[in-house]
Amino acid sequence: MCETGRVDAQIIYTIIAGLLLVVSALGTIFPVLPGSLLTIGTLLAWGWLLGSGASWWAAGLGMAIALLGWSASAILTGKKLKEHQIPKGSILFAVVGAIAGAFIIPVVGMFIGFAVGLFAGESVRRREVSGAFGSSWAALKAMGLGIVVEFGCVLLASSIWVIGMIMHFVMR
Repeated sequence: MCETGRVDAQIIYTIIAGLLLVVSALGTIFPVLPGSLLTIGTLLAWGWLLGSGASWWAAGLGMAIALLGWSASAILTGKKLKEHQIPKGSILFAVVGAIAGAFIIPVVGMFIGFAVGLFAGESVRRREVSGAFGSSWAALKAMGLGIVVEFGCVLLASSIWVIGMIMHFVMR
């Protein structure tokens, strides 16, 4: 009877972890939630709560991949922004635009607001539309690349979690 309660709790923990991993994947695309950080925390908690070799193996490998994706995203994006000489002031305009856009236009407003804010910041800085458009487009591509890398790593970490979950419950 005690064993049944333990397995039931493990199933509940696993379902909650699966839902949180879906939210974390969405968080890499919609940066309202910290996608990679949520992935790392979820995998750590899941591995600790289940405590098996399979759960720890999957959690550890998944956390390493999510951390790698999070770091690579930041490094790639930062490198591209420096390459195109996009200053922090323009990024601040973009963040303010993203926040405003999220309230004005549901779902896609954050992306539109970010792009408009970035273009506004670059227009003020450069005082010319064509140069502002070129640098804004380069910054948006850099941010997109970072999102794709981070999203891919979170999906890979989640796939490893699925393998670890199957191994955990088969070996019980």
